[in-house]
Amino acid sequence: MKFLKNFHTPTAHRLFYFLLMLSICLTLSIQPARAQSVAFTFDDGPKVAGTPILSAVERNQALLNALAKHGVKAALFVTAANGANQPAGYALAKAWGDAGHAIGNHTMTHPDLHNNKLSLMEYQQEILDCDRIISTLPGYQKWFRYTYLREGNTPEKRDGMRAFLKLHGYRNAYVSLDTSDWRLDDKLIEVLDKNPQADLSDIKQAYLSHIRQRALAYRALSQQLQGRDIPQVILLHHNLINALWLSDVITQFKEMGWSIVTPATAFADPVYQLMPDRPAPGQSLLLSMARSLGLGKFDGWMRLVDDGDTEIEALKAQGL
Repeated sequence: MKFLKNFHTPTAHRLFYFLLMLSICLTLSIQPARAQSVAFTFDDGPKVAGTPILSAVERNQALLNALAKHGVKAALFVTAANGANQPAGYALAKAWGDAGHAIGNHTMTHPDLHNNKLSLMEYQQEILDCDRIISTLPGYQKWFRYTYLREGNTPEKRDGMRAFLKLHGYRNAYVSLDTSDWRLDDKLIEVLDKNPQADLSDIKQAYLSHIRQRALAYRALSQQLQGRDIPQVILLHHNLINALWLSDVITQFKEMGWSIVTPATAFADPVYQLMPDRPAPGQSLLLSMARSLGLGKFDGWMRLVDDGDTEIEALKAQGL
C-alpha cells in the first residue's frame, strides 16, 4: 500500500514514464529494420542444353557464384528432364543443395496443366516422377511450383491438384513477383547466335529496367490488396541471362532498399496460405488475388502481363 501511495507522487510518475520510454526504445532497438523484402527462386533448372556462350557447368556456377557473392540463399525448382535425370545434370542440381539452397519440384517435363489433352493423373505423375529424382538431393523441400504458373483450367483439375498437394504434403510454391526474364533471355540468345561478340549492354539495361518495373508494380499491388508490403517471391529462370547478370539484379534490389530473405522466410507469411477462388487460378499470386476480388484491368495491369513486349519492342527500335 505504501508503494501504491508513493507511486502517485510527481517523482514516481516521472520515473514510471522514464522506464516506459526506456522499455520502448530498447524494444525498438532489437527489432529488425522493416523493409520491402524479396526471396529469389529459379525455375526449369538445371539446364544442360547448350547456349552460344558459357557451358552448362559455367552457367550453373555463375548463378551459384552470384548468390554466394551476395550471401543469398535461394530455391531451385527442378524440371528433371532438363538435365537432372542425367548424371551431369544431377551434379549441377546437387551443387545447389550443397551450397545451402532449397530444391523444389517443377515436374519432369514441364507440361501445361491447361492442355486439354493432358489428364490430371498424368500431370500428377509428372510430379511424382520428378520427386523420385530430386528427393535424394541435399536441400530437398516438399515445395511444388506449377508449370507456367497455371493451376488448372477446370474445377476438376484445380480442385484435384489442391487435394493432391495436400495429400502428399506439398506446399504450393507461389510466385508473387513474376518476370519475363525468359523472353529477354530468348532475345539475348538470338543476338548471340548471330554474333557471339555482340555488344550486350542494351539488353542488360533493358533486363535490369524490366526487373525494376515489375518489382515496383507488384509492390504497389501488394499494398493495394493487403495494405502492406508482403515478402515478395521473385520468379527467375536457370538461364543464360541470369548467369550473366544475376549479380547486377541483386545489386539493383539492394540499391532500391530491398532486403533479401530466404524463400522459407517469405513462404512463412500468411499471404502464401491463400488460395484465390477463381475458375482458373494461377499467374502471380497477387494477380490471381486481384482477379478474385474483381479488380479488373487496373492501372499498370498491361505491363504485368505483356511478357516483356515493351522491352522487346524497345530493343528492336535500337536495332536488336
